[in-house]
Amino acid sequence: MTSIAWIGLGNMGSRMSSHLVSAGHDVRGYDVVDALRAAAADHGVHAVGSIAEAVEGAEVVILSLPKGEHVRSVLADPDGVFDHAAPGTLILDTSTVDIETSRWSHGEAGSRGFRFVDSPISGGTQGAEAGTLTFMLGGDEADVADAREVVLPMAGNVMVVGEATHGIAAKLVNNMMLGISILGMSEGAQLAQQLGLDAKAFFDVARVSSGDSWALRTWYPVPGVVPGAAANHNFDASFSAMLCHKDITLAVAGAEAAGVRVPAATLIRDQLQRLLDDGLGGKDCTLVVRETSPDGTVAGWDGR
Repeated sequence: MTSIAWIGLGNMGSRMSSHLVSAGHDVRGYDVVDALRAAAADHGVHAVGSIAEAVEGAEVVILSLPKGEHVRSVLADPDGVFDHAAPGTLILDTSTVDIETSRWSHGEAGSRGFRFVDSPISGGTQGAEAGTLTFMLGGDEADVADAREVVLPMAGNVMVVGEATHGIAAKLVNNMMLGISILGMSEGAQLAQQLGLDAKAFFDVARVSSGDSWALRTWYPVPGVVPGAAANHNFDASFSAMLCHKDITLAVAGAEAAGVRVPAATLIRDQLQRLLDDGLGGKDCTLVVRETSPDGTVAGWDGR
């Protein structure tokens, strides 16, 4: 049994931490939202009232937070993780952050005697619920080996990607490619519709041909074609436009810093921004199919 502190008990953290409890670990969880702490407690997490309480005596600290600024605050603010964790504690950050925040986290943790592994995830709330997430681990080889054993109860795949920040870099590049796939799928689905093709018949062609992609097989944006696609449920989010926009924005920023031109990623970022501007950030990212529609209407979406 390992003593684990979990910071951030939202949609992902609450589901992920429950698998560690089921695996027999002692998990103490903290979130600034009272209701989230209470919900986690219902799944066996020992909910506590502060970061200090969570990390006291913990061998491992796991972060699941919205943005890089939250990661920096939780780690380094007064009464944060660095103030209360024991030297040598292994810290895993499963949050999706910018590469510079991950680099800062590695450096600050190491300078204070902690071990740090960037440990971003892919698979969404469904993967978190099922314990089938993909983890991408970056850091010191020995630390990554220990992190791998910690995350196994939550994972379908654990990828050892490389040195510090390589985990988050892999996550951002992968999600940038996903966004570009969504863009191509959306344009194709809408063009097929406007040309009079039956949606299921065209999907069957694309699925076994050169137009195939994970996005097409999983999230085809026409109702009644792919079970589980958001288009079947008024585009209620499985991966929200807001979160997809965040990830692609971080990837584009990384590309700009590296001098890499990513026009397709920039385009899908801007289309997602228009959804956010219209108050639709909580809808599924595949609602960007709206951007291809001649009149702004989309099958399966009620317009709200």
